[in-house]
Amino acid sequence: MKWNLRMVSAQRDIWRPTELLAAFKKVGFEPSLSKVAQLWGRKPISLRLDELDKICAALDCTVADLLQAEPLPMAGTESELKAVGDSRSDGSARPSPRSGRAGGRNSLPPN
Repeated sequence: MKWNLRMVSAQRDIWRPTELLAAFKKVGFEPSLSKVAQLWGRKPISLRLDELDKICAALDCTVADLLQAEPLPMAGTESELKAVGDSRSDGSARPSPRSGRAGGRNSLPPN
């Protein structure tokens, strides 16, 4: 996903995080300036839905204006994501079961 907060803000003549904070306060959303600067500077890792709703209300926009889907890399290309430490030739990230124990039975968990 592409985070378009700066573009949407610029379309509303908001050019700095402090101006964005003032717009947020008008709709009752009062995050810290450091949180606003973090939203301004990079794509958020997580964002509560009520916060997203207030951001949209402050900027008079929709979620589709703020978030834009980006195409995923095609399967089978070099940029395909793999699990860390995965050295299997088939590229699957699923764990493989351990080989059987000497008695052929699994031990019971402790009481």
